[in-house]
Formats: sequence, C-alpha cells, structure tokens
Amino acid sequence: MTYANDRLHEEIAYVAYHFHWGLDAILDLEHQDRRRYTEQIASLVTRGAQEG
Repeated sequence: MTYANDRLHEEIAYVAYHFHWGLDAILDLEHQDRRRYTEQIASLVTRGAQEG
C-alpha cells in the first residue's frame, strides 16, 4: 500500500511546525512512529486549548 503524498506532506509539516524538526529527521521515522507523533501533538494542542 502506498501512502498518499498529500497526507505525508501534512504529517511532515505538522511535526516540523510543532517540534521544529528537520525534513530528514521526520522522513527517517517509520510510518507508525510519525503517525503516533502527529496524534500526540494533536492531543497536546487540544488539551492546551481546553486549558486556556
């Protein structure tokens, strides 16, 4: 199965924006690890917004 190019770019931008990681570091992550990071970031952002 191939991963949609647009989705990959969204994940890269999301992790880079929040963690300030470079492209190579993000691309070196396994797919599942990258998805886990995006989910954790989303959780932190949501929690932060709820806490004010």
